Parts: sequence; structure tokens; C-alpha cells
Amino acid sequence: MEILDRNIILQNYVVINKNNKGDTMKIKIYLFTLIVFGAFGFNSFAQLKLNGAGATFPYVIYSKWFDEYHKKTGIEFNYQSIGSGGGIKQVIEGTVDFGASDAPMTDEQIKQVKNKQKTDILHIPTVLGAVVVTYNVKGIGKGLKLTPDILADIFLGKIKKWNDSRIKKINSGMKLPDEPIFVAHRSDGSGTTNIFTGYLTKVSKTWASKVGQGTSVRWPVGLGGKGNEGVTGIVKQTEGSVGYVELAYAEKNKLPYAALKNKAGNFVLPTFEAVSAAAAGFMKDIPEDLRVEITDADGKDSYPISGFTWILVYKNMKDKNKAKAIVDFLKWALTDGEKYAQDLYYAPLPKEVVELDKKKIAQISIK
Repeated sequence: MEILDRNIILQNYVVINKNNKGDTMKIKIYLFTLIVFGAFGFNSFAQLKLNGAGATFPYVIYSKWFDEYHKKTGIEFNYQSIGSGGGIKQVIEGTVDFGASDAPMTDEQIKQVKNKQKTDILHIPTVLGAVVVTYNVKGIGKGLKLTPDILADIFLGKIKKWNDSRIKKINSGMKLPDEPIFVAHRSDGSGTTNIFTGYLTKVSKTWASKVGQGTSVRWPVGLGGKGNEGVTGIVKQTEGSVGYVELAYAEKNKLPYAALKNKAGNFVLPTFEAVSAAAAGFMKDIPEDLRVEITDADGKDSYPISGFTWILVYKNMKDKNKAKAIVDFLKWALTDGEKYAQDLYYAPLPKEVVELDKKKIAQISIK
């Protein structure tokens, strides 16, 4: 769409010319005003571009949101899906208008934003998602079951073959091949990794002492891929492989994923209901800053590797138009945007979290 339709200018020129014959100066002044007003008045907001970077975990739904909101408002989004670690780094350095992460920022990282950008940072949960254990094993489709201790030992390199007696015991009737297990993990700073390793840290003392939790860890075994896309690609192309990715990536690539034994002792698949059940168990304890992890949740129906994903926003923004645009977008995302969640394999936010989000969004102001 042009800044101002040339036909409108020409039509106005004809009208003025008829009514003001010989008054060339009036015509010139009118046309100049018309063009300037059109260029800087009508469409200045529509030409706005918001730059963001971060998590690959919510990229599937964010790309949908950004596209739909652009159609609605004309506002453009330039979002770089570089991983939560990269997004947090750019937020600290002030090179983006917003960040995205599946790992809440640490107190130290928040302090760095305060020191460098002279503002607090707000965590706005947007959707819930599941980290799934996906695999590519000859002769095995859907239906693989894994327990917390087995999963930890696979990624520790202790369980090396698919027909290991421990895996066979809980998968009776499944013909597991005498083939090596090939582990795939993230190579970049990743909120998905933070969720996954946070879960393993809770359920395995050995993992907690030898590896621990983080957006980036020293992996005992395996090959790294960049982003959820990278790990998905490794698993899809490598027979005998296992990796962890956000549910949407496994579904999109038609990869199977395991049912995991939860805290209550039930084997659970990552359904929307199971992810929401995991979140429900933490609602009464959710902190004021909305930084909460929901892995290994209580409840018979809870999926154990679930998590929120956050948009990271500066509380005080320098650019008035961008601040208004981000506020309006977030309000839209929490209402109209949530309807896209389930079709893209995310769980919508609980109503309680939406209300807490609205209070956070109301704090965004201009420097």
C-alpha cells in the first residue's frame, strides 16, 4: 500500500485548480501539506517494525501471531529464532525491542539489563508447551514408554542400546532392536534445554551432580543441533536416534514421541490437557514476577516436561510508538491470539495467568 494514493492527490489537484485558477502558490502549499500529512500521519504506525529475538520453542505460534497481527495492523515483526540464550543476550545489550525465552532470566541477567538499559524487564508468559522425547528407531512407531531414571541414563550415556533390559521391561511386547542409541541435543543456548535439564535435575541425583540445569550444559554424550529445528533434523535423518524438542516440531515432522512416567506413576503423553494439568498444580505458588518452572508437577494427569514460554519486555521503553505497539500486540495475543494455540500444538494459558499478564502489561511505560 502506498503512503498516499496518487489518484487522491490528483483528484484534489484538479478540484483546487478549478476553484483557484491562477493561484499557483495555494495549490503548491495544499499539495505539499497533503503529501507530508499522508507520509507522516495516516500510516506512520502501520509502517512500524518491531525487532525481536530468542526462543525457537514458541516460533511456530509466534510466526503465526506476527503474520496475523501484521495483516490486522500493518505492523511488521522481525523475529530471529536464535534460541533463548541468544534472545536474553540481545535483551541485555538492548539490540532488540523484545526478547523471547523458555527459561526465565536469572537475577543476575535482570540486574545486567537494569545496569545497561536503565530499566526493569518484564516476563510475560504467552503459551504453554511440552518438551517431548522424540526418536527414530527401526521397527518402533508410537508407543515407547520411558521412566525418569531411564531417560536420565540414556542422556548420561549409561544406557547405550535400544534393547537394554530396563527399556524392554517397561515396553513388553515391543520388538526393540539390538542397535546403539544415538543422542541428539541442542548446541545453542536454549530454553528448551533449560526445561529438559531442569526436569532431569529434579528426577536424577546423578544428573544433578554431574550435569545440572541450564540453557547450555556440558553434555556427556551425543551430537548437538542448533534450535529445535536442528535437533529435529538430526533425529529425522539418523536411525537409532533420540532427542528432545518442542511438541510442534515432532508433530510437524511426523516423528513419534515417548509416553513419560510422571510423578504420580502414570505414563502420560503430551496432550493439551496434560500440559494444562501440570500448570494447574503451580498456580497457587506462582511468583509475582511470573518466573515459574512447572516440570515434574504433581497430579495423576500431568505431563512431566511442560513449561511456560515468555516474551521479555522492557518496562520503560524509549520509543512511544513501539511501546504502544507492543502493548497492543500483547493484549491481542492473550485474547485473539490464544485461539491459534491448540492447532499449533501449544496449550493456551490458564485464565489466572492471563489476568496476571494483563497487570504486567499495564506497567509498560515510556522513558
